[in-house]
Amino acid sequence: MKLLTLNFLTCAIKTCKTQASSFPLHPKGAELEVVEADVNLPFLQNILPRLMWQELRTICKELGLPDLPPTAPTPNDLVEGGVQDTPEGAQPVDAQPSQTARDLHRVLLETCIQEGALVCGCCGHEYAVKEGVANFLLPGHLV
Repeated sequence: MKLLTLNFLTCAIKTCKTQASSFPLHPKGAELEVVEADVNLPFLQNILPRLMWQELRTICKELGLPDLPPTAPTPNDLVEGGVQDTPEGAQPVDAQPSQTARDLHRVLLETCIQEGALVCGCCGHEYAVKEGVANFLLPGHLV
Protein backbone atom coordinates (compact mmCIF):
# COMPACT_ATOMS: atom_id res chain seq x y z
CA MET A 1 0.00 0.00 0.00
CA LYS A 2 1.60 3.23 -1.17
CA LEU A 3 1.71 6.12 1.28
CA LEU A 4 -0.17 8.25 -1.23
CA THR A 5 -3.20 6.06 -0.55
CA LEU A 6 -3.26 7.04 3.13
CA ASN A 7 -3.92 10.63 2.10
CA PHE A 8 -7.35 9.58 0.80
CA LEU A 9 -8.51 7.01 3.39
CA THR A 10 -10.64 7.50 6.46
CA CYS A 11 -12.23 5.15 8.97
CA ALA A 12 -15.09 3.07 7.52
CA ILE A 13 -17.13 3.02 10.73
CA LYS A 14 -20.27 5.10 10.33
CA THR A 15 -19.94 7.02 13.61
CA CYS A 16 -16.40 8.11 12.68
CA LYS A 17 -17.37 9.63 9.31
CA THR A 18 -18.24 13.00 10.86
CA GLN A 19 -15.25 13.15 13.21
CA ALA A 20 -12.12 15.01 12.11
CA SER A 21 -9.92 12.68 14.18
CA SER A 22 -10.81 9.73 11.92
CA PHE A 23 -8.45 11.14 9.26
CA PRO A 24 -5.70 10.29 8.63
CA LEU A 25 -5.44 6.66 9.64
CA HIS A 26 -2.28 6.21 11.67
CA PRO A 27 0.20 3.44 10.80
CA LYS A 28 1.04 1.05 13.62
CA GLY A 29 3.83 -1.54 13.54
CA ALA A 30 4.35 -0.82 9.86
CA GLU A 31 6.98 -2.65 7.85
CA LEU A 32 7.99 -0.42 4.95
CA GLU A 33 9.33 -1.36 1.55
CA VAL A 34 10.78 1.02 -1.04
CA VAL A 35 10.04 0.10 -4.66
CA GLU A 36 12.06 2.38 -6.92
CA ALA A 37 10.40 3.92 -9.97
CA ASP A 38 11.05 6.77 -12.39
CA VAL A 39 9.89 10.21 -11.24
CA ASN A 40 6.67 11.21 -13.01
CA LEU A 41 6.66 15.03 -12.91
CA PRO A 42 3.23 15.56 -14.51
CA PHE A 43 1.62 13.18 -12.01
CA LEU A 44 3.29 14.88 -9.03
CA GLN A 45 2.25 18.33 -10.26
CA ASN A 46 -1.36 17.20 -10.75
CA ILE A 47 -1.67 15.40 -7.40
CA LEU A 48 -0.06 18.21 -5.38
CA PRO A 49 -3.25 20.32 -4.97
CA ARG A 50 -5.17 17.23 -3.81
CA LEU A 51 -2.78 16.30 -1.01
CA MET A 52 -3.65 16.99 2.59
CA TRP A 53 -0.16 18.30 3.35
CA GLN A 54 -0.24 18.50 7.17
CA GLU A 55 -1.70 15.00 7.43
CA LEU A 56 0.96 13.69 5.07
CA ARG A 57 3.64 15.29 7.28
CA THR A 58 2.06 13.56 10.31
CA ILE A 59 2.14 10.15 8.60
CA CYS A 60 5.80 10.64 7.60
CA LYS A 61 6.71 11.60 11.16
CA GLU A 62 4.89 8.55 12.58
CA LEU A 63 6.74 6.26 10.17
CA GLY A 64 10.14 7.83 10.92
CA LEU A 65 10.56 9.13 7.37
CA PRO A 66 12.45 12.36 6.63
CA ASP A 67 10.45 15.44 7.61
CA LEU A 68 8.60 17.21 4.81
CA PRO A 69 8.64 21.02 4.54
CA PRO A 70 6.04 22.86 6.67
CA THR A 71 4.20 24.08 3.57
CA ALA A 72 3.36 22.19 0.41
CA PRO A 73 5.63 22.88 -2.57
CA THR A 74 4.22 24.51 -5.67
CA PRO A 75 4.31 22.80 -9.08
CA ASN A 76 7.18 25.16 -9.98
CA ASP A 77 9.21 23.79 -7.05
CA LEU A 78 9.13 20.32 -8.62
CA VAL A 79 11.08 21.31 -11.73
CA GLU A 80 14.81 21.98 -11.63
CA GLY A 81 15.22 25.72 -12.24
CA GLY A 82 11.44 26.38 -12.13
CA VAL A 83 8.87 26.20 -14.90
CA GLN A 84 9.92 27.64 -18.22
CA ASP A 85 7.50 29.55 -20.47
CA THR A 86 5.86 26.99 -22.71
CA PRO A 87 2.54 26.96 -24.55
CA GLU A 88 -0.45 26.22 -22.33
CA GLY A 89 1.78 25.68 -19.28
CA ALA A 90 3.09 22.34 -20.59
CA GLN A 91 6.35 21.02 -19.23
CA PRO A 92 9.31 20.92 -21.60
CA VAL A 93 10.19 17.38 -22.64
CA ASP A 94 13.63 17.67 -21.05
CA ALA A 95 12.39 19.08 -17.69
CA GLN A 96 14.43 17.63 -14.83
CA PRO A 97 12.84 16.88 -11.45
CA SER A 98 14.12 18.95 -8.53
CA GLN A 99 15.32 17.40 -5.29
CA THR A 100 11.92 18.30 -3.80
CA ALA A 101 10.19 16.30 -6.56
CA ARG A 102 12.46 13.32 -6.03
CA ASP A 103 11.86 13.39 -2.25
CA LEU A 104 8.10 13.72 -2.66
CA HIS A 105 8.08 10.91 -5.23
CA ARG A 106 10.03 8.70 -2.82
CA VAL A 107 7.52 9.30 -0.03
CA LEU A 108 4.29 9.12 -2.05
CA LEU A 109 4.94 6.53 -4.73
CA GLU A 110 7.97 4.45 -3.80
CA THR A 111 7.38 3.88 -0.08
CA CYS A 112 4.88 1.09 0.61
CA ILE A 113 3.45 -0.39 3.81
CA GLN A 114 3.83 -4.16 3.47
CA GLU A 115 2.68 -5.31 6.92
CA GLY A 116 1.17 -3.68 10.00
CA ALA A 117 -2.06 -1.88 10.79
CA LEU A 118 -3.85 1.39 10.19
CA VAL A 119 -5.51 2.82 13.29
CA CYS A 120 -8.43 5.27 13.46
CA GLY A 121 -7.67 8.23 15.73
CA CYS A 122 -11.36 8.48 16.67
CA CYS A 123 -12.48 4.96 17.62
CA GLY A 124 -9.15 3.12 17.71
CA HIS A 125 -10.27 0.43 15.25
CA GLU A 126 -7.32 -1.27 13.55
CA TYR A 127 -7.33 -2.22 9.88
CA ALA A 128 -4.79 -4.95 9.16
CA VAL A 129 -2.30 -4.55 6.31
CA LYS A 130 -0.93 -7.82 4.95
CA GLU A 131 1.26 -8.23 1.90
CA GLY A 132 0.70 -4.57 1.04
CA VAL A 133 -3.12 -4.76 1.08
CA ALA A 134 -5.29 -3.14 3.76
CA ASN A 135 -8.41 -5.00 4.90
CA PHE A 136 -11.27 -2.51 5.30
CA LEU A 137 -14.01 -5.12 5.78
CA LEU A 138 -15.74 -4.43 9.08
CA PRO A 139 -17.17 -7.05 11.42
CA GLY A 140 -20.99 -7.12 11.42
CA HIS A 141 -21.39 -5.30 14.73
CA LEU A 142 -19.51 -2.25 13.41
CA VAL A 143 -21.27 -1.86 10.07
